[in-house]
Amino acid sequence: MDWGMKNRMAQLMGSDGHCMFMPIDHGYFLGPTSKLERPGETIKPIIEYCDALFVTRGVLRSAINPDNSKPIILRVSGGTSVVGGDLANEGLTTSIKDAVRLNVAAVGLSVFIGSEYERQTLLNLGKLVDECEEYGIPVMAVTAVGKELEKRDARYLSLCCRIAAELGAKVVKTYWCEDFDKVTNGCPVPIVIAGGPKFDTELPVFEFVYDGMQKGAIGINLGRNIWQHGHPVAMAKALHAIIHEEATAKEANDIFNEVKSGKEPVAAGV
Repeated sequence: MDWGMKNRMAQLMGSDGHCMFMPIDHGYFLGPTSKLERPGETIKPIIEYCDALFVTRGVLRSAINPDNSKPIILRVSGGTSVVGGDLANEGLTTSIKDAVRLNVAAVGLSVFIGSEYERQTLLNLGKLVDECEEYGIPVMAVTAVGKELEKRDARYLSLCCRIAAELGAKVVKTYWCEDFDKVTNGCPVPIVIAGGPKFDTELPVFEFVYDGMQKGAIGINLGRNIWQHGHPVAMAKALHAIIHEEATAKEANDIFNEVKSGKEPVAAGV
């Protein structure tokens, strides 16, 4: 990698090589979804726990303070909505020049393997990588599945992640699944874990994040399970402990309950 690419990648990671990305890009297809009506206000109490924000250029310019910002991963794909025909029918929505103008650390787009628009979204990825390599900007590929949640198994996600890496993605965002090590072992670039639908309780979130980290992920890209939660700071602190302090799922759950109750959290590992 060139110096600029290495530097941008380093911005996204903690000193331990792990990362906690905070996606607030959901409005590009969901509109003003619950708890994200005013994204700048939503992230104020939790932004300190994340290593980078995943956001669209519109929200970045209108709601994120440029004087004191976390590194930015810019969402550059879209073109469909939740009320449209097919979420997989995406194109590139933002130019590389605008990404450079916004001084982002990386860009991200979705690919929809196995959908009617597979070829289109993979060609989007290839084109984006070509453009970003010229400027030393990493590309994060998101292995999206639209509404077809049953596709989230190791065989399918291994296929998605490997194809994204083969086309030049520097990081891949994908879902956790059983036998997650089969996914990470087949992907030559770092993987971060997506959150997917919001869970009703906290412990399952901590469990799949911990398992994913043990099986080769470098971090997470979770949004709704944090900022849609009734106690977002407690969730953010607990997940941060798993990512950066080697906390177990049980220790993270203890941290969550202590922060929720107003007590000082215990250090991970004790």
